[in-house]
Amino acid sequence: MKGMGQESVRNPVPAPATGGDMAGEAPTAFAPGAGPGPGQRQRLAARAHAWRLLPAIQTLRGCFRRGLRVLAYHRVRDFDDGFAFDPGLVSASPEAFRRQMIHLREHFHPVTCREVVAALDGGPPLPRDAVLVTFDDGYDDNHAFAFPILRETGVPATFFVATGHIDSGLPYAYDWLAHLVLTARTERLRLPGLGIDVALPGDLPARRPLVAELLDRLKYLDDAGQQAVLAQLELDCRRPRATGHADCRPMTWDQLREMRAAGMEIGAHGVHHRMLAKLPDDEMRAEVSGCHARLAAELGAPPIAISYPVGGPDAYDARVLDAVRQQGFRIGFTYISGVSVPRAAARYELLRTGIEANIDAAWFEGMLALPELFAHPSRLRAYPA
Repeated sequence: MKGMGQESVRNPVPAPATGGDMAGEAPTAFAPGAGPGPGQRQRLAARAHAWRLLPAIQTLRGCFRRGLRVLAYHRVRDFDDGFAFDPGLVSASPEAFRRQMIHLREHFHPVTCREVVAALDGGPPLPRDAVLVTFDDGYDDNHAFAFPILRETGVPATFFVATGHIDSGLPYAYDWLAHLVLTARTERLRLPGLGIDVALPGDLPARRPLVAELLDRLKYLDDAGQQAVLAQLELDCRRPRATGHADCRPMTWDQLREMRAAGMEIGAHGVHHRMLAKLPDDEMRAEVSGCHARLAAELGAPPIAISYPVGGPDAYDARVLDAVRQQGFRIGFTYISGVSVPRAAARYELLRTGIEANIDAAWFEGMLALPELFAHPSRLRAYPA
């Protein structure tokens, strides 16, 4: 789960904490300050689209570079100013998502995780302009809105789900924090564990920047610290996650089985959507193995792919990669922006491009045509030295 504050920091982190060989083309991971800013990228894409340059740019790039573009979505749904969860996790409206998938189908080559694994294992190489569509977390709007569009357009996708939430039906913890802050009926917010004691604005739009800051601060903490803050906020607001909410429901096993039967792939995203690198070894391995076991039991086959919850360099490390290999996963995905050249040495650190609701049609087409120029950079937390 990304969204507000997920990768929002003040200084760039140039590479994953593992120190391993990343699978990206140069530059391996985009960093803030490298190349044009987000507003410039959008304007450049709009001009290239208006001048009908993007097809030529895509063709020219394909002559010199082969790489796997991986698009990362979270939620597909409409929302208004009254939406009381993290709007940063809404990747596209249904209408925008349909346009994106039609463009992808007509101008690129959608692929599956199985095809990526086959290429890594020495099988058929991926086609030029290969694109893999992925979703993180497992929200029920994935089934309600994204899945019918994918089926209609003939585009396969991989849905990375947190199995504990599929089992329980409970909202995701970071989402619930956002919901509690956005709907709190109090004049001040006090979270000593995050060093927060501030006046709460009276309306939702004014509170959203605060939610972004809270989520960013929260993810600096180890897992025990995060859980303590979340538990205290639920207690203070007297609204435990068990109450649930219609706007933040995970999918069900029946829905996942339906999607899998229709050609979608289901991958792992941990049990409880915890930052794996923040966990002690035994708890981290339980998240990896437990998710793998539940997916195999419910879907009839073991998953081959995993996406690391949160996904930045502080969300996975060498211990996590080792556990993922030992569990039998064949590929792993980060949430670090870039294009991957699939090769065995970096199969567990594949890069992805996050899709957000502010990406219009021209920008989306530019990001696919030449991601090195038009894709937005990762916003990565920087820890004090």
